Order: sequence, then structure tokens, then C-alpha cells
Amino acid sequence: MGKIMSKLFLLCFLFFFSFSHLILSSRSSSSNATKLCPHAQALALLQLKQSFSIDKDCSGQVTALDLSSSCLFGAIHSNSTLFRFPHLQRLNLAFNDFDGSSISSGFGQFSSLTHLDLFRSGFSGLISPEISHLSNLVSLDLSRNWDVEFASHGFDSLVQNLTKLQKLHLGGISISSVFPNSLLNRSSLMSIDLSECGLHGRFPDNDIHLSKLELLSLWDNYNLSGKFPRFSENNSLIHLDLSFTNFSGKLSSSMGNLKSLQTLDLSDSEFFGSIPASLENLTQITSLSLYRNHFSGKIPNVFYNLRNLNSLDPCKNNFSGEIPPSIGNLTSLHDLDFSENQLEGVIPSPLNEFSSLSSVVLGYNLLNGTIPCWLFTLPSLVVLDLSHNKFTGHIGEFKSYSLVEIDLSMNELHGSIPSLLFEFVNLTSLRISSNNLSGILETNKFEKLRNLNDLDLSNNMLSLIMSIHSNSMLPNINRIDISNNNISGTWTWNMGKDSLIYSNLSYNSISGFEMFPWERIQTLDLQYNLLQRPLPTPPNSTYFYTVSHNKLSREISPLICKASFMEILDLSHNNLSGMLPHCLGNFSKDLYVLNLGRNQFHGTIPQTFLKGNSMRTLDFNSNQLEGLIPRSLIICRELEVLDLGNNKINDTFPHWLGTLPKLQVLVLRSNRFHGYIGFSKIKSPFMSLRIIDLAHNDFEGRLLEMYLRSLKAVMNIDEGNMTRMYMGEGYYQDSIMVTIKGLEMEFVKILNTFTTIDLSSNKFQGEIPDCIGNLNSLRGLNLSHNDLRGRIPLSFRNLKMLESLDLSSNNLSGRIPQELTSLTFLVVLNVSQNHLIGFIPQGNQFGTFGNDSYYKNTGLCGFPLSKRCTTDEISYPSQELEAEFESGLEWKITLMGYGCGLVVGLSLGCLIFLSGKPEWLVWIIDKNIHKKIVRSKRSNHRQGERIS
Repeated sequence: MGKIMSKLFLLCFLFFFSFSHLILSSRSSSSNATKLCPHAQALALLQLKQSFSIDKDCSGQVTALDLSSSCLFGAIHSNSTLFRFPHLQRLNLAFNDFDGSSISSGFGQFSSLTHLDLFRSGFSGLISPEISHLSNLVSLDLSRNWDVEFASHGFDSLVQNLTKLQKLHLGGISISSVFPNSLLNRSSLMSIDLSECGLHGRFPDNDIHLSKLELLSLWDNYNLSGKFPRFSENNSLIHLDLSFTNFSGKLSSSMGNLKSLQTLDLSDSEFFGSIPASLENLTQITSLSLYRNHFSGKIPNVFYNLRNLNSLDPCKNNFSGEIPPSIGNLTSLHDLDFSENQLEGVIPSPLNEFSSLSSVVLGYNLLNGTIPCWLFTLPSLVVLDLSHNKFTGHIGEFKSYSLVEIDLSMNELHGSIPSLLFEFVNLTSLRISSNNLSGILETNKFEKLRNLNDLDLSNNMLSLIMSIHSNSMLPNINRIDISNNNISGTWTWNMGKDSLIYSNLSYNSISGFEMFPWERIQTLDLQYNLLQRPLPTPPNSTYFYTVSHNKLSREISPLICKASFMEILDLSHNNLSGMLPHCLGNFSKDLYVLNLGRNQFHGTIPQTFLKGNSMRTLDFNSNQLEGLIPRSLIICRELEVLDLGNNKINDTFPHWLGTLPKLQVLVLRSNRFHGYIGFSKIKSPFMSLRIIDLAHNDFEGRLLEMYLRSLKAVMNIDEGNMTRMYMGEGYYQDSIMVTIKGLEMEFVKILNTFTTIDLSSNKFQGEIPDCIGNLNSLRGLNLSHNDLRGRIPLSFRNLKMLESLDLSSNNLSGRIPQELTSLTFLVVLNVSQNHLIGFIPQGNQFGTFGNDSYYKNTGLCGFPLSKRCTTDEISYPSQELEAEFESGLEWKITLMGYGCGLVVGLSLGCLIFLSGKPEWLVWIIDKNIHKKIVRSKRSNHRQGERIS
């Protein structure tokens, strides 16, 4: 009768009442267009309508209308014929598409309405306040109309006026309000769904006494906080969902009052502490999710009576201890997920057979021992994930032919891969990487795994025998990783011709390829092999291609530029030669890494780059490239790393690169750069630069302060509030060569906090600028092998993060400032081959430096040198006192006139100002100061002896 009435109302609506704004649409999978009924079918529908009689109430009025899931499409306007049924008590328009219609004031005319269901029907806009006038409503469901929202105070009015509500479902409606306390005083309420509503503030802390309430769903209200709700013993709650909220605190033992509870979801919230033992009272529970909270301690052994539990998910917490043995009593269990905790010990044996268990996920724990045999024989097992644990022993013979996913990676398993694994025709993912597996795999064993799309056997000791008849195998493979094994010879296994997207064969001994047959390949990693032939050209679909650290030779084919989606191209560390194809700079707008370093290329760097390109890393280090740096680099606005070191580039300093806002690494070492650095017209050049290497060139002139003052990336780095990361994105990370104590060291990863300046082996002159002391986050400074003069700046004491300082082979004079002993991170110091004098400072790191740090400074004395210091050398005042004395010398001399006569004093003062600081006068005063200091120290020493 219900179906007939539904059809009757639909026909009545469409034809008898001329409801022209709603169109009965027929939608197929191939088209979303609205189709009107053909004329013949319309006549048939009219005839069908006449065969029914319309049921009415005693007064002949229509009181119920159910058009749910009727494929209705179109707008409902305020003058729609829908609103001509003033006596409606039930209206169901759920599962239709009203094309962004508003929930207008027309709905407020149904004063007798008790049930209104507009679930997922394509409404949008503001909800008319007249909805709150429907005081007879018992059930209101507006949920999953994603663009609908309440006007200001509209939700509060609705809660205040609709006092008879039993069901209130507003999931997905934008409320943007605090949770109304009055809602928890409505004893009639049975179901509340306020999920995804933008609720904020705090959920009431008082006890909930809604004895009829069966459902409370508040999930996905990230700004709603509170504690776990306390329910009285007289409750009927069946479903409680607080997931994806800001609820926090410990779970109280009162949760044991929820004896009717079937589903409890606290996932992705902020709860902490241990799980109360009262959990054992929830004997009706079927699903328990504690995913991604901050729970800790041992999982209580309380599962003996929870026989209805079919899903248990306490993953991504801080649980410790062993898996409770009572888990073995959960005979109805379908899904078990204890992953990403700190559980240890062995997997307990079940008390009964897990006949329904389909998913076991225990990855990322500290579990050990052998994998229990019963896991290999579960009849319904679909997913097995034991990865990132400490399991040992052999992999047993699986008998679960229902298996779809297996992940045993990152354990300590050894032996061979069981042959029965290759019989599981439903298998889509097989991951056994990072173990100690060995043996020989024959490619023809994969013949039955036609559904396999993910194969990861990396980081083992496996060998591979490739059959010439195995090319048609694995027709659906998407991802294969066999890196870091013992695979050698020519690769002939060309599986997944039309399906393979990701292939990682790196860190093997593969010597060549017959061809690349993969038409859809995107990631192809062949680094660290023994490839010797000319560079294989990747398919045009490739966006990640690395063949670094091989033995490839000859030229790069221009055909590589057809890979127009390329993002990362790394051909470094080979024997490639010839000139670079001109297209390399502009063949892909998405290219952000181009690494051709450590080859034998000659000629010039590609001169053109695409406007709006994504280039982040350019590495041409250690080739034989010459000419100028291309000025088109100025349009590479995303450039972070530019490494042109160890080439034959003949150019002046590229000050115009200072406009690149993200440039962090600039390496120009060992080229033929020349001339003065020169002033820059840019106000603050190189503001992001933190690694600078201009060593072994022919730069000359003074070190310009304007560049040093603008290096903001080397100043005031707050490492405590920084996330330590390596330069690079995802699969590729940048590397760099750094010279320390004359030895080149390769940093295979570059920390975002690493900073260094190397200006060594040039022809820089003049004094070291004091402003270098502003670079207080600098870790390495090399100014050696130049013609720098003057003193070591006292401002160096501000370089608190400095680890390496090389000032050797210059013409520096004066003393080593005692204040440098405050540099407690300093590991390497080299001031050799200068003209330094005096006592070598002692304390902190200076006690660790050897003779070679001070070599060929004949005026230095003290530890670690064998030359002892005289009394005057030991007691020489600090450089700060010297500077203070010398800077004040001129004006102090003028005051001599007060003691010797005004004329003599002024005359002597004039003489000093005209001739500078006379060395004889400075020497006399300097000597007197030394004597006074020595006398003072001796006097203090004697007094100390008397006191003792």
C-alpha cells in the first residue's frame, strides 16, 4: 500500500496539480541531462493515475507526501504548488536534487507538520526562520545539504520552539554556534545528529538524563571541546560518535553505564590516559574506535564478554605492554587494528577460531617472536599488516586464499618467500621489504598474480631470474619496488606494459635494458646500478627519472625533451659527455629539479628557460661547461639551489641573481669568475641565501658589507621553533659538497638550518668587516687564502653557532681575541699562515685545537705551541680594552693641556690628529698599561697568599 501511495502522490503531483517546477528526470550513467517523458509515456502515466483513487483523511485532505528517491530535479520556488497542501503532517523529499533551492518560508506554512525529511536533496542558502514555527515537529532531518546554513540565532530559536522533537538531524548544516544546553533537557529526544555543523565552544559538563536518547553524533566539529559525556544508568544510548572533535580528558568509569551501546567512535580527538576496566560492561558493543588519540598505558584485559565486537581500532595511540589475551575470545571480530602504538611481546593465540576475521593490522609496534601459525590459516583473512615490528623466523605457508593485501615489511624475517604466496589469485598488494629474505625468484612464478598492482620486495638479498616468456605477466601492476637487492644482468622482464606507473630498481647491479616498454610510467628510478650503454630515453609520460651513479656514456638525446611532464631529471654521477641539448631548459614547465652534475659535459649552459617555470634545483657541478651564466635564470623565481661549481665558466659575479626571492644555495666554486663583487642596485639582495661558495676563483677587492648585511637567512634563526627538514621534496633531496680543513665532504642531505660561507682562494683584500658578526646563525666560515689584513674582528664572538672557522693564509695581524672562547660549538679552527701575535686564548673549545691550527704565526705563544709566553704576552689586555683605549686616545691627549699648559697640550693634540696615532706614543702608553696590570696581578697574588 505504501508503494502504491508513493506512486499515487508522485503522479498526482506531476500531472494533476501541474507541479511544473519539478521535472521527473531519467538519468543514465552516460549523461546527466534532464529528459522529459515521451508523449506516449505521459499519456500512459495519466491513464495509470486514473486507475488509483487518492487516499485522504476524514476531511478529505492530503496529510502525507513521500517523494523520496524519485529522481526529482529542479528548483522549488516560494510560489510552488508544493505549498498548496496546508494540512500535510508528513513530508519526505529526501534523495532528490532541488538544484540549490532554499528552505524557504513556504515550509513554515505546514503548521500541522510532524515529520519533515529533506535529507541530501540539494538545498542551499539560509534556512527560513519560519521553520522554527513548526511547533508540532517530532522529526526533523535537514542533513547533508552541504550549502545550507542557519541565520544568526536561527538554530537557538529552532531548539527553543520545537519542544516535541524526538529526532533532530542537521548533519552538514552550518550552524556555527555553541552547543545549546537546553537541548539536553528535552526528555523526548531519541536521536541527535549535529555532525559537521561547525559547532564550537564547550559541550556541557553536567550529567545527561535523556533516558530515551539512542543516538548522539557530534563528529567533525573540530572546535567543539568537552569531556566524555556522563550518562545516568537509566540510558538507552546505542550510538555515540565524538570523532574528529576537540573532546579531551580521561575516560571515566561511568562509561560502563552505557550497557546498550553498540558503536563508540572517539577517533581523531584529544582523549588521553588509560582505558577504564568498566569497558567490560559494554556487552552489546559491536564497534569500538579509539583511533588517533593520546591514550596510554596497557590495554585492559576486559574483552572476555564482548562477544558481539566485530571492529576494534585503538591504533595511533601510545598504548604499551602486550596485546591482552582476552582478544582471543572475540569470535565475532572482523577488523582488528592495533597499529602505531608501542605494543610488545608476542601475538596471543586465540581461544576460539576467528572464522570471521578479515583484517589484522598490527604494524608499527614493537612486537616480536615468530609470526603465529594461526594467522596463516584464517579462512576469511583479506588484509594482513605486521609491518614495522621485530618479528623473526621464516614466513609460514599461507593457506588463506582470500588474502588481498599482505605487508610484512620492516621486520627481521629471513629465509625464502613461500611458494604458496604465488597461488593467491586475489592478491593486489604484496610488501615484504626491508627484511633478510634471500633466494632466487623466477619471474614465471608471478603468472597467477594477475590482480597484483603493488609489489615491494626492496631491501632484501633476493636474486631474480627473468624468463623470456614472462612479459605478459602482472598485467595490472601499478607499482614495483625491487631496489637494494642482488639483481644483475640485463633487465628483460617487461611486465605491466600498459599499467606500470612506478618502478624502483635502484641499488642493484643491472647492466642494461633492452627497451623501456612502459607506456604509462611516471616514476623510473635506476640510480646506483651498473648501466653502461647510452642513456635510455624515458617514455614521454615520465615525470621522475633518475639514473644517477651509473656508468652511462655518450651524449643526451634531444628525444628526452619529449617528456613534457618531467618534474625531476637526475643524470648525475655518470660519464655522459657532449653538449647539452638546448631544449633542456624549456621542455617542461613542471621541471623543478635538473641535476646533470659530475659528468663530462662541455659547451654552455642552456640559455633559455620557460617563463613561469617551476625550477627549484639546478646542479651542473663538476663538468667542463664554459661561457657565461645565462641571464634567463632571472625568470626562475622558484629557484632555491644553483650549483655551477667545478666548471670553466668565465664571468663576473652574478649580482642580478640577488632578485631571486627563494635562492638559498649558490655554489660558484672552482670556475673562472673574476673581478670585483661590485655594488648591487637591489636594496636587499640575496635575502634567502644561507649557503654561499665562491671559493677558488679570481674575485678581488674588499668584502662588501651591503651583501653581508642583507643575508637575513643567516641571522637570528630560531631553531627551537623550526621543524628540522631537509631541502627537497618527497622522493628527491638536494646534496652539496662542503670543504672543511681542505677536505671536500658531501652532504647527501641539506638541513634547513645549515649555513656556511666559503670565499676562500680568491684575491679579496682589506679588513674583515665587523658586520660578519651579525650572521649569528652561521655554522661555517672560510675566508682562507686571500689577502685580508687587519685584526680578527671582535664581533666574531657573536657567531654563537659557528662550528668551523678558517682564516688561514692571509695577512691578519694582532692577537686572537680571548672572547672567541665563548664559541662553544667551534670544532674546526685554522688561523695558520698569518701574522698573529700574543697568547693563544684558553678555555672551552680552544683546548681541543692542535698545532696545525696556528702554524706559521711566529708571534703566537702558549698551548698547544711549544713556545712559551713572556709575562707581557700573557697579561696583554683584551682586544675590547685595546679598542676602547685606542679609540679614546685622540681626545684624551687633548686633556694633557690642563696639566702641562694649554698651548703645549693643544699643539701636541694637533700633531697627533694630523699624523694619526704615533707609534712611539702608543708604545709608551701601551707599555705603561702592561706594567700596571702586571703589578696589579702580582699584588693581588701576594695578598691572596697572605690571606691563605
